[in-house]
Amino acid sequence: MSGRLLLAGGRLVDPVAGTVEAEDVLIEDGRIAARGPAGTLGTDATVFNARGLLVLPGLVDMHVHLREPGQEYKETVSTGVAAALAGGFTTIACMANTDPVNDSGAVTRFILERAALAGGARVHPIGALSLGLAGERLAEIGEMQRAGIVAVSDDGRAVMHAGLMRRALEYTRLFDLPVIAHEEDEHLCGGGVMNEGPTSVRLGLRGRPAVAEEVMVARDA
Repeated sequence: MSGRLLLAGGRLVDPVAGTVEAEDVLIEDGRIAARGPAGTLGTDATVFNARGLLVLPGLVDMHVHLREPGQEYKETVSTGVAAALAGGFTTIACMANTDPVNDSGAVTRFILERAALAGGARVHPIGALSLGLAGERLAEIGEMQRAGIVAVSDDGRAVMHAGLMRRALEYTRLFDLPVIAHEEDEHLCGGGVMNEGPTSVRLGLRGRPAVAEEVMVARDA
């Protein structure tokens, strides 16, 4: 963005100060140059009427599916970035369930290269915890970290192998990488289609008990 743009009359959300106030924001060459009470920043800038709207810092989505490589008919890095920007998200972290799975530095670098071509929102790849998301062997975590991942996760698949999860938690500490876990014991919730409780019993539907999540959280903690 070049030139001067005045966002006038919006409700400015400042998460650092913890305030939401009616303020004007002046943007010069893509950067915030000034802010002040509504009507106080008299300039020759192009004015955008933000009354009734929220003016926010760029939002962050920690869990998106860009699907590239391999499933471009669902989504690409480019279309995902465009959708993010349209919704006010300037940073997105993409899961590893691509084809091939993002379980190596080569796939991580490919995603980042596609993101650089797309431009706009920042794209942070999340690498697979296990090879092929199969839950059997550790993925190339060190190699992916050097290539640019920000965390590891098997996305919506629970890591049922306790020994594997232990090794993953120990290994990721070496790289200061978070582990994003789908906490659900498949043996306790398998086949369930809704929360287990009086409603599932009344409807005659197989439930997924809360303990299926609780035991996995306890294990990993």
